[in-house]
Amino acid sequence: MSAFYGPPKPEPDMISLIHHAIESGVTFLDTSDLYGPFTNEILSESLSKLKWTQALKDGVRQKVELATKFGASFADGKLDIRGDPQCVRASCEASLKRLGVDCIDLYYQQRIDTRVPIEVTVGELKKLVEEGKIKYIGLSEAFAATIRRAHAVHPITAIQLEWSLWSRDVEEDIIPTCRELGIGIYLPRFQPENVEHNTTIFERVSEIAARKGCTPSQLALAWVHHQGNDVCPIPGTTKIENFNQNIGALSVNLTPEEMAELESLASAGSVKGNRYGSEVSTWKQSDTPPLPSWKAT
Repeated sequence: MSAFYGPPKPEPDMISLIHHAIESGVTFLDTSDLYGPFTNEILSESLSKLKWTQALKDGVRQKVELATKFGASFADGKLDIRGDPQCVRASCEASLKRLGVDCIDLYYQQRIDTRVPIEVTVGELKKLVEEGKIKYIGLSEAFAATIRRAHAVHPITAIQLEWSLWSRDVEEDIIPTCRELGIGIYLPRFQPENVEHNTTIFERVSEIAARKGCTPSQLALAWVHHQGNDVCPIPGTTKIENFNQNIGALSVNLTPEEMAELESLASAGSVKGNRYGSEVSTWKQSDTPPLPSWKAT
């Protein structure tokens, strides 16, 4: 609702959208202290005026799982990533206050701090679980080996990254690792990047969408839905009409032949362009030093 969708929208409109989503059957809400920053957690330009509890009052909070993230912030136009214990704890306390809740259902490390052994970061998250401040631990943009090391310290519930028709390189190692360990896969983005460089692919996908009687974005979401029950898409929007279109993707059924056709069009490596600029890290840059190298400060 902020950060990547223009200026923060009017609070009443965003609360109405949250209520509409929950009334439509949505049971999982995803946010981050990075989004805004902070405005997405509080749905306001003011850091103290409006909390999620105003959108989730009257018993609504009990109907949804609430996720947020920590460990990434922008300073002077550069992304700063932290996974040290002090940051983990301070970020959690701040998010609890902004969200107006006593416990965060799913707490993600938004980006992996390659200076800190993942065992140290997850060790502090484990303490937060034991203290009742968070229920489950997640990682965002983590390499397969990093996921295994983290999972050995405390069970990782979810991995958030991009897996779509346009980004399929995670299928080689990360997806099999998650499924081996029983970790859920959460996917935040589905729109094709660098469309001008991928016109042919996009047009072919659009032709299939027209044949199916849906939009290209619904078709892309449907492809993700068909990957399995352990995969949860997280499409973002600020408009009820776009939300309704996203929900409509649940009604798009794809045959094995149609899945194969889509995958042949957008095979790994066929789509041009990077997901992010060089200043933003992904799972490919998420390896951390070994635990014995860590010296607490």
